[in-house]
Amino acid sequence: MSKHPTLAFIGAGNMARAIIGGLINNGYPAEQIWATEPSEANLADLQMQGINTSNDNKEAVANAEIIVLAVKPQILKSVCDEIENAVQSQQPMIISIAAGIMSDSIDHWLGTNNAIVRCMPNTPALVGTGASGLYANTYVNDEQRQQAEEILSAIGIALWVEDEGQLDAVTAVSGSGPAYYFLMMESMIEAGKKLGLSEEVATQLTLQTALGAAQMASSSDVDPAELRRRVTSPNGTTEQAIKQFIDGGLPQLVDTALQACNDRSVELAKELDQ
Repeated sequence: MSKHPTLAFIGAGNMARAIIGGLINNGYPAEQIWATEPSEANLADLQMQGINTSNDNKEAVANAEIIVLAVKPQILKSVCDEIENAVQSQQPMIISIAAGIMSDSIDHWLGTNNAIVRCMPNTPALVGTGASGLYANTYVNDEQRQQAEEILSAIGIALWVEDEGQLDAVTAVSGSGPAYYFLMMESMIEAGKKLGLSEEVATQLTLQTALGAAQMASSSDVDPAELRRRVTSPNGTTEQAIKQFIDGGLPQLVDTALQACNDRSVELAKELDQ
C-alpha cells in the first residue's frame, strides 16, 4: 500500500494471525496493527512481532482506519454492539471474515451506512497460499476496495464477486475446497498402500504429486482439461484410471457435492442472521 492505515483485528485466532503474519512479511509496519483476543497466549505471540495488543476492543479500534472482524459468527453481534459508537464516529472500513453473517446485518449492528467488505478465506491462508472471495457493499469506495484486496492478498489470492450471494459459491469451491483435496489424498494414499507401497512412500508420492499438479495448473497457459489430455496417452495407463473416474460419475459427484455445500452455506447464513 502507498500508505499504511491503522488496522485493528478484533479476534486473533489462526486466520487473523495468518493475515497479520502475511502483512508483516510484506513490509506492513507492526506498529500500525492492533489485535484483541481473550487468549493471552495468542497475544503474546503477536507482541513478539511488535503488534499492539489489548483485551479491550474499544481501545484497539479507537484510532483504526480499518477494522477486521475475525470472531466467531455467534458473537459478532455483541462485538459490533460494543464498538458501534467508535465506528460511527470514525467511519472506518469494516472487513468481516465471520462466515455467514450478511453485510446488511453487520451494517445494522454498527449503526448503518458503514463501508463493509465480507471475505471468505480458506485454510491454506495459514501457509500463505489461500484463496479468498471478497464482496463490498455500496459504501466501500475504490481506495477501500484496493486496501481490502491488498490486505487479503497477503495470504494468497483475493478475488471480488459483485453479488453477495456468490460468497456461498465461493464457500463451495474454495472455502471448503481444501477438504475435498485432502479426501482425494487420503484415498490415493490408501490405494497406494493396497498396491504394495509403504505408507511413507505412498504419502510422499501423493502429496508431491498434488503439489506438482497444482503448480503446473497455476503456471500453465492452458486449462486443467487440456493438461489432463496431454498426460493421458491413448490406451495408456493414465487413460485407464481416468476412464474409471468418469464412468464412476466423478464429474457429477463433484457437482452434487458443491451444490450441497452451497445450499448448506445459504441455510447457515439464514440461521445466523435470525
